[in-house]
Amino acid sequence: MKFLFTRLLALALGLLLVSPATAAEKIKALILDGQNNHNWKATSPMLQKILKESGLFTVEVVTSPAKGGDIAQFKPNFKDFHVVISNYNGQDWSKETQKDLVEFVSHGGGFVSVHAADNAFPGWAEYNEIIGVGGWGGRNEKSGPYIRLKDGKFVNDMSKGNGGSHGRQHQFKVVTRNTEHPITKGLPPEWLHNTDELYDRLRGPAKNLTVLATAFADKSTGGSGEHEPMLMALDFGKGRSFHTTLGHAEPAMKCVGFAVTLVRGCEWAATGKVTHTELPKDFPTTDKVSIRE
Repeated sequence: MKFLFTRLLALALGLLLVSPATAAEKIKALILDGQNNHNWKATSPMLQKILKESGLFTVEVVTSPAKGGDIAQFKPNFKDFHVVISNYNGQDWSKETQKDLVEFVSHGGGFVSVHAADNAFPGWAEYNEIIGVGGWGGRNEKSGPYIRLKDGKFVNDMSKGNGGSHGRQHQFKVVTRNTEHPITKGLPPEWLHNTDELYDRLRGPAKNLTVLATAFADKSTGGSGEHEPMLMALDFGKGRSFHTTLGHAEPAMKCVGFAVTLVRGCEWAATGKVTHTELPKDFPTTDKVSIRE
């Protein structure tokens, strides 16, 4: 009996010494960049830093050829990862690469669209279903509806008009609209986001889309005068997609609110759940931004 007790005690102590998050157990994330009308050379390292510092992810970056280069050589091996984060807005990929991404997500992979990634590929139907709504690139009512908040509910608005615009950069409040989704559960009702472009008038298929948070695009800043989707979650086949319109440049990505929602969104896209549920003490408040250098 004494021998058995000793063995059990040793086993218990051994289990306590096992790291709960070994490298092999971490979520494998892939960041795509190389072309963007925004400064991807500055923002991709910030995305990588945020994800790595969470302790949940290993992160690799694949950079496309520069604009005008041989984009056919851009062939990321999506299936080696759990989640793909796009910081890309440029030339159309080859049909082969497009097919690979669609198969990756539809078969259960995660996808995350960051800011201007929703400007990309206006003519690629499946991509627009994966991101839900996008802007610019000739998008209009033929691309799908605007998403509008009317009487406390989100509705599709098929009014004619271009897709994609924004006013001047400024700080703005992000309002939590879905308090039960794993990405936004436990977030405050609203929090002040650091200086960013507030995307408005986005439009697209908007299928299987849940609006998680919005911001009011005030006409005084050049906005639409509407409550615009900022954070969205989507299902595509067996996979999941998280769409954040936040993250124009370094000031926006230094916002603690951006970092927290990015980590949560990437984990949910990859696994369907969120384990990082405790908010940091420096999470922004209703009237005060919070940034980390």
